[in-house]
Amino acid sequence: MKAFGKSSVMVVEDDPSMRTALRNLLRSVGIDPQLFASAQEYLNAKKPDVPACLILDVRLPGMSGLDLQKEMKASGDDIPVIFISAHGDIPMSVHAMKAGAVDFLTKPFRDQDLLDAIHTSLSRDVVRREKESACADLRERLQSLTARERELLPLIVSGRSNKEVAAKIGTSEITVKVHRGNVMRKMRADSFADLLRMAAQLEIPYTKV
Repeated sequence: MKAFGKSSVMVVEDDPSMRTALRNLLRSVGIDPQLFASAQEYLNAKKPDVPACLILDVRLPGMSGLDLQKEMKASGDDIPVIFISAHGDIPMSVHAMKAGAVDFLTKPFRDQDLLDAIHTSLSRDVVRREKESACADLRERLQSLTARERELLPLIVSGRSNKEVAAKIGTSEITVKVHRGNVMRKMRADSFADLLRMAAQLEIPYTKV
């Protein structure tokens, strides 16, 4: 199994013997998991700021695994989920997968199937965190723009000329040119195509002049 450096695997399983078995399996491949006996324990715990995934039993005391998945989604907890269950059925697995689960494994499952699912989950979380980090950086750049420059950005990425933008906002072409240069510099865009990509990531709509 590929090493991911600093990463975290969490397990929510109410059966003590199953928790022990999962802990021993994961430790055998160099992973020291965080173990929880209930959904509430997981919700109360501090989450690690590293790529992570959650191995989640469907049937739990109190809040079920599916309800926890729903709660995670509502709270913005996007850690990939791997469901395990001794009582899984097709509708249940379909529901879990449609809600974003990486896999749904029925007990008893092959150790390798779980390890493969963990590998997929951690890989997915690495990509998710990289995208979130990139977006956070872009939002910081966007905040560095003046109010006027942020106002002009949708017009600039619309592809209109300085003359057209100037006519739209009632200013001179020279002023628009200066603002455009400031936007490119502050956003650290190497080209118009680069700025366009950034605007798409920030979900800035194109504005028709």
